[in-house]
Amino acid sequence: MKIPAIRAKIGIWVYYISSLTFDQVKKYVKPVDDELHKSTVLREMLQRSITDNYKKIATYIEQQDERFFNSLVLAVYDGDPQWHEVRLDYGSDEEYYDIGLLELSGDEKIFPVDGQHRVEGIKEVLKKDNSFLSERIPVIFIGHKNDEMGMQRARRMFSTLNRYAKPVSKRDIIALDEDDSVAIVSRNIIESHPLFENERILNTMGKAIPESNTKAFTSIITFYESNYELLNLFLTNIEVKNPDGRKVKGRKKANEYIRFRPGDCQLSEFEDLCRGFWNSIIAEIDEVRDYISIPADASPYRNRNGGNLLFRPAALIPFVKAVLSIHNKTGSDFSEVAAHMNKITLNIDSPQWGGVLWDRKNKKMLMNHHKAVELLLIKYYDKGLLSLVEKKSLISAYASAVQITQEEAMSHLEIDL
Repeated sequence: MKIPAIRAKIGIWVYYISSLTFDQVKKYVKPVDDELHKSTVLREMLQRSITDNYKKIATYIEQQDERFFNSLVLAVYDGDPQWHEVRLDYGSDEEYYDIGLLELSGDEKIFPVDGQHRVEGIKEVLKKDNSFLSERIPVIFIGHKNDEMGMQRARRMFSTLNRYAKPVSKRDIIALDEDDSVAIVSRNIIESHPLFENERILNTMGKAIPESNTKAFTSIITFYESNYELLNLFLTNIEVKNPDGRKVKGRKKANEYIRFRPGDCQLSEFEDLCRGFWNSIIAEIDEVRDYISIPADASPYRNRNGGNLLFRPAALIPFVKAVLSIHNKTGSDFSEVAAHMNKITLNIDSPQWGGVLWDRKNKKMLMNHHKAVELLLIKYYDKGLLSLVEKKSLISAYASAVQITQEEAMSHLEIDL
């Protein structure tokens, strides 16, 4: 097998950049066996590190026309690899010597140092569909010796590539992902909705808004996660399947759904749902309506004295969940629910939010009582909507938040079981 390649060097490693067809990956690339460890137990540990994620990769290959992968890093040993250099001379002292053919006899052993799941995903899809045989994936070949020093070097590369691989941040997903419905719709709304235009949404790595920011309504990640909650509602009557073809139920549906871009019709329907929700918030919540009527200034609604809970990321997501729960329980549309919510005290410095959302003594947010906030909002809307399980959950969460007994919480909340 002769493979066109580019030869290069970094540190102690000489490597060759090329590509293999899926068919060649299937035939020549084998799982890691005794190349990194002599111990059977340690070899088994590596094999068990391959999770069912390879099935998702196979599904991705099958369903995504714009599929692409990072390079596999493949270690080669035994056999008789030969490098045949090609000299390119363009004149004027421009000569290139690091281009050529990497010739493999077929007796070599090749295993993935990085890309085990991609290799298994490719093999999995070829079990069902040979139309992918000629597709090519970029590869990087490195030399390997199956002695103690060679194993040590390979283990170091294996751990380095996996330890320092940085997962894609949620902010990057929101900005770039063309499969994630929530990211796509969130971008579309940000570009055209008055509540999120210009400086009204904060681009930050986390959910929180720093005290120095006096303009943003919320952070971009909080906005994304709020729309993710809306996706759970949208998927209520939509069938979603996992890579094994089994139906996915409950909140797991959204995780599976955002892995592949849906058709334009579904995408448009989901965007309409999200826009309708945020339009209702503007129309029915006094503080939000006032906020968008003037140049971006959130200081009246988020300040050292508390302000409105919708302007706090730690409270906005529980608010969205509460609205959706009430919508599901009552059948009321978003506008009706938001209008009733507007009658609830949403000022976080008020007594009912003390110890749950707001430390009234030290004038600071409390960040860890999301479920209590969600259930309190439903209670203040109409405590008759709370199920027995929700009542118990609220009593427990509230007692924990304000550090009182559950009996005291029941009395304080005026809830009977």
